[in-house]
Amino acid sequence: MQINVLEYLEKGPLLKCRGKVAIRDASRSFTFEEIGHFAKNCAALILEKTAAINQPVAVFLPKSIEAVIANLGALYTGNCYANLDIKSPPERLRSMLQNLKPAVIVTAPAHAPALRSLGIPEDQLLLVERAFAPEMHYDNARLQERLQSVIDTDPVYIIYTSGSTGIPKGVVIPHRGVIDYIDWARDCYQISEGEVIGNQAPFFFDNSTLDLYLCLSCGATLVLIPEENFGYPLKLMQFVERMGITTFFWVPSVMTSVANFKILDSLAPASIKKILFAGEVMPTRTLNYWRRSYPDALFSNLYGPTEITVDCTYYIVDREFKDEEALPIGFPCRNSDILILNGKNEPAGTDEPGEICVRGSSLALGYWNNPEKTAAAFVQNPLNPHFPELIYRTGDLVFRNARGEIMFTGRKDFQIKHLGYRIELGEIEHAAFQVEGLHNGCVVYNPDKKEIALFYESDRDLLPASIREQMLTRLPKYMLPTSFHRLDKIPLTANGKYDRVKLSATLQSIPA
Repeated sequence: MQINVLEYLEKGPLLKCRGKVAIRDASRSFTFEEIGHFAKNCAALILEKTAAINQPVAVFLPKSIEAVIANLGALYTGNCYANLDIKSPPERLRSMLQNLKPAVIVTAPAHAPALRSLGIPEDQLLLVERAFAPEMHYDNARLQERLQSVIDTDPVYIIYTSGSTGIPKGVVIPHRGVIDYIDWARDCYQISEGEVIGNQAPFFFDNSTLDLYLCLSCGATLVLIPEENFGYPLKLMQFVERMGITTFFWVPSVMTSVANFKILDSLAPASIKKILFAGEVMPTRTLNYWRRSYPDALFSNLYGPTEITVDCTYYIVDREFKDEEALPIGFPCRNSDILILNGKNEPAGTDEPGEICVRGSSLALGYWNNPEKTAAAFVQNPLNPHFPELIYRTGDLVFRNARGEIMFTGRKDFQIKHLGYRIELGEIEHAAFQVEGLHNGCVVYNPDKKEIALFYESDRDLLPASIREQMLTRLPKYMLPTSFHRLDKIPLTANGKYDRVKLSATLQSIPA
């Protein structure tokens, strides 16, 4: 029985393929042996600063091999890691650190000043470069002793998500959640040591969990794609081709950008075999473009909030879909159970909408230092009166179709009441994606002005009347956008999702 995620590395690549390339970036590569060695060096440095166990080690580094070393170094000390976005506004960073209260922050000289400006004491900072010094050494026996004290319900990482009050929430994920997820994904997608995984997600976004731990569990090679490449679709696919990437797990907006510029018409890297996506709704038109270029590839739509260890449902695309059809989020991942509860907290029937709730060992331990938010989101299973059993209420609305597939319809908080009607903004966005010439649409609502606003990209001069006319074939009049805003590029969050907060602020600033 596996207890600790480091067993993937210790009992896999470090025994079977020590000299194989584990991680590459644009200019460097490190073997599994080197990754293990430098991570243990980092662990020794962490232990010089704290003897804590099951406490967070903050990592304030860009997506890099150094960040991987810091993450694994924290785990080798029997602690967990928390990757923080180096681009976070100072007050948000301060809020996260005040909540986290880390004994150690692993960073680099270029990023240490941002921490010092917040009043972080010098003795709390650890410069990751020290782990690569030739004179460094570690006590392997001590590290192994620390690892033996870890059990599978201990935390492996903390990821911060936005909070409704403006204060970020630190989601605490245990070893058992990651092990369940990775073992399932490895079997489901038949990942082997021959895979070359192209990482898109920053390490403070939970999609990166799949990339890193598939690498460690299978002996696959992980390629850290430079973040700037995702703003240039041609440059991105050229990098994919040059690195021989076979498998990737990206947010749909990245794939949509490639499709909008029709990059695959002239450059479709032959190495790609497995295409996974999650994080937001995949426009079916985008999916169909990719499928035409890769008719023999595996495509899979995954779904899940951070609180259930990355994903809890998946759908391997096994049939044709029209551009206007919605794509299922599919079926529960192994050892996860999905409850769809209606407004009466009863199981929803076929085609009946309800909130998707999750139970199983994939659930987070809660929110770090936030018992009130934890108690509100992780609640007793209303279908089980017999013994304590927590479920996570996602706030997402779904239904099961006649095939038994789960279909995503939107967020509870993306549901608005407009002109007396309850409306899902996701349904309006889906209709917008069918408009000829419209690329990348995002809908936000201004309740003060009773305004449904569509922000969109287009390579042609689309008149609002034309957009409305085409959307009217799919939506009733009361659901049509009331304002239209063409942008050169829809702003994205650091995770690659549409930045609805920024768009809402833009909408508020537009004169009536």
